Amino acid sequence: MRAGSHCRSNLSEDHGSQLVEFAVTLPLLVVFVVGIFDFSGAFTLKQKLTNVARDAARVAAADPASDIPASSTTLPASVADAYQDIANYFTANGLNNCGLTPSTGSYTSPAIWTFSASGSGCPGTGLTIIINRGYYFPESSSSTAPSVTCAPENVGSQTAVIGTCVSIQYAYQWRFGNVVTLLGSSALLPSTISVTAVAMNEN
Repeated sequence: MRAGSHCRSNLSEDHGSQLVEFAVTLPLLVVFVVGIFDFSGAFTLKQKLTNVARDAARVAAADPASDIPASSTTLPASVADAYQDIANYFTANGLNNCGLTPSTGSYTSPAIWTFSASGSGCPGTGLTIIINRGYYFPESSSSTAPSVTCAPENVGSQTAVIGTCVSIQYAYQWRFGNVVTLLGSSALLPSTISVTAVAMNEN
């Protein structure tokens, strides 16, 4: 009797099974926690970039378009104002500007300027800002969203509306892609978070 009850007591012990269950669920828990932090961080960053792109487009669009010469390599005042608005926002919100300065700007035309930098510990391609003071799009409300290059849209037979397009492409270091391998899977995530904003030129 005593031996039988001892065997039943050993069989009822579940400490080992709890340890196995914990070992099985731990990777899943880690993936969930890292995923929550990672995706919420990406969402917050996208919201911040959207806000500053919109503000910068409005700032430049409010400036006179007469500062855009027919041909010049000098940074127009309206483009400089938009750039400074972005730089101030990055500083105020504790975002890494990747070592970006006005001197890193290059022009495609007097109205289109690109600023790029990948220093100061920024991952991947770093930060790219495109400001197009001569962005035009059809007046129809069904026009497509601007591309990250701020290339003008195809107007066709419609009336062209001239505005300012601001694009920000910011490299984002994902941790989720590394952690999801604990489950034997993989994740294809964008290496940059990109936003664009357009404001109609007022002058």
